[in-house]
Amino acid sequence: MVDITQLQQAFHHTFSKSPRLFRAPGRVNLIGEHTDYNEGYVLPIALHFSTYVAGAARNDRLVRVHSLDFNEQGEFNLDNPQPPHPGNWLNYVEGVARSLEAEGNQLSGADLLIQSEVPIGGGLSSSAALEISTGFALLNLAGLPVNRLALAKAGQQAEHLYVGANVGLMDQLTSVFGHRNSALLIDCRSIEMMQIPLTYPGLSIVVCDTNVKHKLSASEYNTRRKECEQAVEILKVHLPSIQALRDVTLEDFERLKIHLPEPLQKRCRHVITENARTLAAAYSLRNSEIDVMGKLMFESHESLKNDYQVSCAELDLLVDTAANISGVFGARLTGGGFGGCTVNFVRNETIQLFRKTIETAYQKNFQLTPTLYVVETGNGVEEVEA
Repeated sequence: MVDITQLQQAFHHTFSKSPRLFRAPGRVNLIGEHTDYNEGYVLPIALHFSTYVAGAARNDRLVRVHSLDFNEQGEFNLDNPQPPHPGNWLNYVEGVARSLEAEGNQLSGADLLIQSEVPIGGGLSSSAALEISTGFALLNLAGLPVNRLALAKAGQQAEHLYVGANVGLMDQLTSVFGHRNSALLIDCRSIEMMQIPLTYPGLSIVVCDTNVKHKLSASEYNTRRKECEQAVEILKVHLPSIQALRDVTLEDFERLKIHLPEPLQKRCRHVITENARTLAAAYSLRNSEIDVMGKLMFESHESLKNDYQVSCAELDLLVDTAANISGVFGARLTGGGFGGCTVNFVRNETIQLFRKTIETAYQKNFQLTPTLYVVETGNGVEEVEA
């Protein structure tokens, strides 16, 4: 975990001045996978894991950035745009700065020192935490008002233009608008958001990282998007008013699926049923019906495995193993798939048994050890009092 006092001291040592402090959280999606680019619903939580930024304004337009995690530094001039450098973490910082300026925010230069406790590459959206924390810091250090929705969109634009990832808006919205003890139901079409209480006593949320990421994940992600778009074009012949799969009801699908070739039929079934599951999950959480929520999580995984076909042997083993542990309410893959993480609802008293059983089964089958995180909900981006 980040020690704020040590971060302040490191900033003073690096830049010879005193900083202000800012933080933004990572996230995990409880349910609602591959629905965002179909204009559907997602149900993520902001985490207590955060990326912290110590910063101070400069009297010029130079942004100097030092990462304690990578022990690397970089800089860019706001008046002198440069092309992105593939694979460089600085792209996230410069990308969000350029996106904010493109929306009319006249930033000042700044000295920034970054340290994160969000696991990098673990599927908990360390990139969004970096974008939102640095964007929020730059706006505040320049004395500018913060439009939170615009900040989230600037983070997304950074991914699109500087990182080359055509991501949805869920990660950035969660990092900005998340709230402790709540999940965030997001309508990905209207960007309407609703806080859903998540206060079930005796419940832990455990994230299991497979520590694998299969190479076909990026290409298959793009393929799934195209397949959904193709399905919409076919269904529009019969349902002219639809704009996305979000507009297709289950009744419509059952009536018209004969017109959809495989695998489009499977892709549609997943998206349509996943949207329904996400709304049902929000309702179950509001009513503390964790058994119902858990059932929906297992159903979501089966749909992602069989209809959307984005799971893999490692994820399936983690979910199947969890399903046979007494005290586990639900489990499913979370994120794009083909590796990454599962999210699990587990009774507190079952945590040690859960950890031992999962690690033993995974080691036996794959000669790898998964990384387990017992996560807590956290607040969205904010300035931190020293």
